[in-house]
Amino acid sequence: MSNYYAESLNSQKLFQVYDTALPRIKQYLAAEIDYVRQHLTGRERVLELGAGYGRIVRELAPSCASILGADISEDSVRLGKDYLKDFPNADMIAVDVHQMAFDQPFDVILCLQNGLSAMRATDETIQNILAALAPGGAVFFSTYSAKFWDHRIAWFQEQAGKKLLGELDMDQTRDGVIICKDGFRATTQTPEDYAAIGESSGYPYEVTEVDDSSIFLIIRKPQA
Repeated sequence: MSNYYAESLNSQKLFQVYDTALPRIKQYLAAEIDYVRQHLTGRERVLELGAGYGRIVRELAPSCASILGADISEDSVRLGKDYLKDFPNADMIAVDVHQMAFDQPFDVILCLQNGLSAMRATDETIQNILAALAPGGAVFFSTYSAKFWDHRIAWFQEQAGKKLLGELDMDQTRDGVIICKDGFRATTQTPEDYAAIGESSGYPYEVTEVDDSSIFLIIRKPQA
């Protein structure tokens, strides 16, 4: 399947995904942002991968020196530039994470809200992300906690009700994997998966749970 987020779930449709009526989903989304915000000092140069239309970028812009949102969907990036027009330290670019290259490294890189799964990241992708990190910087990855499964199902059912996704195939949806009848498939990483990624990076890392909804992997690149 080609990239679903570039071709099917982008721009205004993606905006509708986060316009949720489910209180527990709103809490989860806010908790991820709050957790990252607690680790910012206001001096960092930040990159968010899989930034969509800039939802997280706008929330974090007041807490860092600058923040750049990168997304594969040009439609989402166009919407994002307008969404961020009142934040002079924030911008958006269209880029494929598998092929990205930047002139300067970033102090903090974010790949949140199950981003590695959505990007179908390989070991090479993760190494490419780490290469964009400045010495002394940190990468924040997040995925869903197993404790959040029922809420995650409810959120995807809400999206299907809005015709943003196909109907869920409940016969196939299990063990952290959501499968829709239109071919969409959403996986996750386990804490053990994250620990393996951290080990393979060769850098100090930690895996922690936030809000009984997210698992975070934080990889820190030592100072040179």
